Amino acid sequence: MDLIGTGIDKSSKRSILRKYSAVIEVIGWVLIGCASFYVLFIVRDGAWRMYDPFAQVSGILLYASIFHRPFRFFGRLINFLIIRPILFVILLVVRIIRVIIRLIVKLLRVISVPFVYLYNKVYSSLFQTTEK
Repeated sequence: MDLIGTGIDKSSKRSILRKYSAVIEVIGWVLIGCASFYVLFIVRDGAWRMYDPFAQVSGILLYASIFHRPFRFFGRLINFLIIRPILFVILLVVRIIRVIIRLIVKLLRVISVPFVYLYNKVYSSLFQTTEK
């Protein structure tokens, strides 16, 4: 849910995400609830106990009151130390490959200019009629 909230906060004021933020958050809560129910179903072999919803709600409240700030801090730290450098390297490699491809295309264009000129000369002279 922090990821959804952060994404909505980082979007522009006129973004579609901002317009439908409540719907997106409700969908996020429903998906998280279904996923946690699925995990409980798998772990307990299908046995669902009456205190499971109370445990989930108390877990959400505990996270909101105590663990929210440390998790957000570690999330920002991981983003700054791991994700951003990896994205930087990937974008750098893509840009280098793009520059190399552009240089190759320009080189091929320069090399092909005389051949294109000769082709156009020969092509135009082949189909001329000699009628007078």
